[in-house]
Amino acid sequence: MSIGFFKSQLSHQTQAQYFGKSNHADENVTMPDQKQAPFELALIGAGITSLTLSLALTRLKIKHTIYEQSPQLAELGAGLGFGANAVRAFEFIDPRLLPLFKQVGSFAGAPSAKGRAILESYRQKDGIILGQDDNRRIKIGEEEGEGKVWIEFLDGTNTLPPEDLAPEFVVKATYGMGHGAVHRAKWLDVLAGLVEAPIVFGKRLQSISQPQEGGEGKVKMVFEDGTEAEADAVIGCDGVKSRVREAIDPAAKCGYSGKYAYRCLIPWADAVGVLGEDRASVSSLWMGQDRHVLTFPVGTPELGRLLNLVAFVTDDDKEWPSSKFTISATRQDALRDFATGGFSPTVLALLNKTKAKMDRWGLFDLADNPLSSFFLGRAMVIGDAAHASTPHHGSGAGFCMEDIAVFASLLEELLTSPEFSGQDLGNVFRVFDASRRERDLWLVQSSRRAADLYEWRLPDLGKQDFEKMREDIEGRQDCCWGYDLDRATRDARQRLLSTSTGRTNPES
Repeated sequence: MSIGFFKSQLSHQTQAQYFGKSNHADENVTMPDQKQAPFELALIGAGITSLTLSLALTRLKIKHTIYEQSPQLAELGAGLGFGANAVRAFEFIDPRLLPLFKQVGSFAGAPSAKGRAILESYRQKDGIILGQDDNRRIKIGEEEGEGKVWIEFLDGTNTLPPEDLAPEFVVKATYGMGHGAVHRAKWLDVLAGLVEAPIVFGKRLQSISQPQEGGEGKVKMVFEDGTEAEADAVIGCDGVKSRVREAIDPAAKCGYSGKYAYRCLIPWADAVGVLGEDRASVSSLWMGQDRHVLTFPVGTPELGRLLNLVAFVTDDDKEWPSSKFTISATRQDALRDFATGGFSPTVLALLNKTKAKMDRWGLFDLADNPLSSFFLGRAMVIGDAAHASTPHHGSGAGFCMEDIAVFASLLEELLTSPEFSGQDLGNVFRVFDASRRERDLWLVQSSRRAADLYEWRLPDLGKQDFEKMREDIEGRQDCCWGYDLDRATRDARQRLLSTSTGRTNPES
């Protein structure tokens, strides 16, 4: 999909406001009273994390170049989820992001008819008026997540037709505007239309050479085509197979999580034909033994609506049979996996609406080999390169946005505070690591547990103790969505200031 095609689908007002270069100064895209930063960064990778970080760096007037191994921009996968924590981070990173997301994405909506009855039962039990649990909401703009649903959890083996099938439990989207979803390629297109920094394609990183600790000079990057480049620091935004992470800690390799997934986009009419409009319009997770299926709508009526389907399978083989993350598969492979798992005719009918040929995605993460530090010298990793996770909280992208917001706030402090010369990137990296690593690595571990919960694999919860499941998931999602980014950025800035005075250790 080209950037030009995407722009043509937006309102004229949005095109002018967010893609018109002449509007940047009026909209404070850059910090008006700030000089050009005295250092230059190199970003490795040109995915969603890298392009979003680029917007923040441009606002801070930090010169940077993006190096991408592919010949053009491309984003793998289908639907992308953003929780309230990510939406909040948009405001820190670039004020244009949230209005654009509203144009191309969708937010969690009202529950299904049967889901509303479940929520009413919670209200009666807990004494909470639907949508009025104010202590668990963060206002963003003029909208709040009142009465909105994150996911309705269903028994995927129940043979009742979808119009008669009630959720076993419901988890509300209790913060901000709720949980958002967007097509990955569309969102990458949006970001590409905003990025001003140069993107150099066909540059697969081979190695990084750093000057001696405390020494002057630049970080040298060597690419597989034999070319070289230099920068004052290198930021790895190069995802699961990060070469920058390998340079920081060769032992921190992503491993196979023991699960794979079929990812598909189903035409809306086909999805409604199987599920009905009510069920298709609500994010739904169909639980089962060693398998689960997630469905949620992506897109908008104006730009086209689709049902994103991700069908997860626990793999008995424990080893992924390829050096690539995807292998070729068919619709029949998916049907066989879920028929074997005892899933209902409804789930099988939905899988039957997928394309005849598809990919099977191995799910890799850093759960078994986490990084002991997100940086080494003047090389740092951020986003999936630092904390590659399985997708079972729907929060991986949101944590990447948090990373960017905290990192950008530290850079801003470095560039504007009289305590710093603007050159002390090492302390920025050190404080970023101290501020983010524990939370980011928690997500990696918690996501694995969440998948086992959905697939009835946790002995402490039992096969169908749905009330305990709800409590467990709600607690974990609260940890994801309820992140106080104002406090996090404030604390990170204070840590950085402390390094200039020697008052405290940045780890404290």
